Amino acid sequence: MTVKKRVATATSQSRSTRKTSAKMVESLFFNRDESWLRFNQRVLEEAQDTTNPLLERVKFLAITASNLDEFIEIRVAGILQRIEDGYDLAQPLDEGGLRPQERLNLLRERLKDFVAAQYRCWNEQLLPAMREERIRVLRWEQISEEARAYALAFYENEVDPLLTPVTIDPSHPFPRVLNKALCLALLLKNKRRANGGTRPAILGVVTVPRSLPRLVALPGPEGYSDFILLHELIESQVERMFRGYEVLSCSAFRVTRNSNLYMQEEESRSVLESVRAELHNRRKGDAVRLEIDGSAVEEIVERLRMNFELDPWQVFGTDGPVNLSRLMNLYSETKRPELKYPAFAGKEFKPGAKSVDLFEELRARDVMLHHPFDSYKTVEDFIEAGAKDSGVISMKQTLYRTSKDSPIFRALIEAAQSKDVTVVVELMARFDEDSNIRWARELEDAGVGVFHGIFGFKTHCKLALLVRRDPDGVVRRYAHLGTGNYNPVTARFYTDISLLTSRPEMTEAVQKVFNYLTAETEAASYAPLMVAPLTLAEKLIALIRREAAHAKAGKPAAIVAKMNALLDRPTVEALYAASQAGVEIDLIVRGMCSLRPGVKGLSERIRVRSIVGRYLEHSRIFCFANAGKEEIYCGSADWMPRNLFERCEVLFPVAQAGLVTRLREEILAAYLADNTKARLLQPDGEYVRAPKGGTAFAAQDYLMRIAEGAVEAVPAKGKAAPEGTAL
Repeated sequence: MTVKKRVATATSQSRSTRKTSAKMVESLFFNRDESWLRFNQRVLEEAQDTTNPLLERVKFLAITASNLDEFIEIRVAGILQRIEDGYDLAQPLDEGGLRPQERLNLLRERLKDFVAAQYRCWNEQLLPAMREERIRVLRWEQISEEARAYALAFYENEVDPLLTPVTIDPSHPFPRVLNKALCLALLLKNKRRANGGTRPAILGVVTVPRSLPRLVALPGPEGYSDFILLHELIESQVERMFRGYEVLSCSAFRVTRNSNLYMQEEESRSVLESVRAELHNRRKGDAVRLEIDGSAVEEIVERLRMNFELDPWQVFGTDGPVNLSRLMNLYSETKRPELKYPAFAGKEFKPGAKSVDLFEELRARDVMLHHPFDSYKTVEDFIEAGAKDSGVISMKQTLYRTSKDSPIFRALIEAAQSKDVTVVVELMARFDEDSNIRWARELEDAGVGVFHGIFGFKTHCKLALLVRRDPDGVVRRYAHLGTGNYNPVTARFYTDISLLTSRPEMTEAVQKVFNYLTAETEAASYAPLMVAPLTLAEKLIALIRREAAHAKAGKPAAIVAKMNALLDRPTVEALYAASQAGVEIDLIVRGMCSLRPGVKGLSERIRVRSIVGRYLEHSRIFCFANAGKEEIYCGSADWMPRNLFERCEVLFPVAQAGLVTRLREEILAAYLADNTKARLLQPDGEYVRAPKGGTAFAAQDYLMRIAEGAVEAVPAKGKAAPEGTAL
């Protein structure tokens, strides 16, 4: 039976036999939310891994909390919204054959277990290890007189002027608690009597200032790094803020709100104004989760729960600091380099001896960079050259996320003084909307032509195009195509691929993509690029099916694909069919994966691995054997419905022989050989550590050593790849 027939059968049976259909559907696809939770579990394992430097483990724990915040405010909030919007309507089944309420019931138990595991890691592993290294997070009653005097001075000068204590009564309604703002809740008793009786206890609220660090460094004994949590410092002084009241109890809490943006085209004067309005709504969206100190008295918990209209399961008691993501401050404030990864700087690109500048180099050959192992400075230099080079006539660029004071941002503003500069700014890059609005306005004020892409489609492709009159008088285009954002900060921590080229067929296609983004004019062809939402999904399926046809014909057929997530059902079905046809398939999927590998008769030739390590694996690389005429693509798109149909994305071919060899035999081979940071997806959905099988090998460490010149680049074919992989 074909995959499509299996899905059709499962769907048909679901109308009559729920139990059977759920099993059928689950035999084909993993649920995306369950898969995401498993990914965050892999990040937590890095926090638990004693072979990682101690402060890096603290950082990994903070990342799990930040990840969980986004999952709650987007995914869980979305499920709750769907339940509310269609509570009395027939709800569609998800990948696991469950309706939204049933899925939510499962998720909430998994979430509770995960939060408990986070705090076990903090209390039982990280805190004791930190104490051994003389790094202490102290309570108010534990700090010395000297440290207490310092903390009080800090409170008087830096904290107290920012605080606004509120008591909840008919004259003072409950304050608008912003999304993810840390607060203190107090149960207060008025010391005065009314009519001979006692007043009932009332609630007080204090918001912890976001502008201050969550951990306050304290003076301590020589060799010690001591801290106190900011909210504990404030809590020690609450009686001063609420004079006339007896403080019966005090607990830290934090509310997570629905952060999905809901916009409608017909109601929008402009995308910018729509995003601004929706950001305002996000800050006061419906509450989804209440985190509160696990020792909080029941009366405080219930008053808060009722105020935020939450069900009991939406209350998460914490066995430690509320908001573990702020432990990132502990990492940055503790100056102990021996407890962090060794410093690393990517290899800087140097043009060949015959090239006077980067433009001449690109006229001779393409340049490919693998960040952060190759320095991102080359990309910055490319954009800055566009601003400074008198031969450059015009510049075009997409911006999805960038960084404060980015040299790329400054170069675009500088270029606008003398050149035609066009920038497509994606305002709705999640949680960067505020900063992107500011940057868009600054660019407009500087004379840059700013566009916001096509309404309803996020501009996620990473493209820059320079038009230059070269010294020989010929006008040529030069392009940068990437898998990562134009963000020099994240480029130091994310793995990404950059391609710089002047090949006419590539640069002309990039020009067509910009025309599509600014005028929504569709070209007859975007070849050699694949462009979403226009051609990418169809061409991707065609490439997979071509491999299946080659396998059936007895020709070389293999697929190696590296991405962040794999969720698109038709793509998964095509991979299943290719596996059944005899194609060997290796998938390197960092996060969510709905494909079930290793199932006899369905996916027994498919292997899925996830790499979680020092750097966030962000590059997308897709390799097709093509009967010995290998094709490799890189780009901005994962194999998810949103990337294929709801975003403007670009995949680009890497054709130059040396670059193809590097991608396949150095980069992909290393990831497939990793037996240290790799986890292998099992048919039941669980991940297990890759078997050591000899010498330990970590892909990211290996690629760093290549960049440092410690090992030979591009090993002989198959040297790094383990037996049985598609390479």
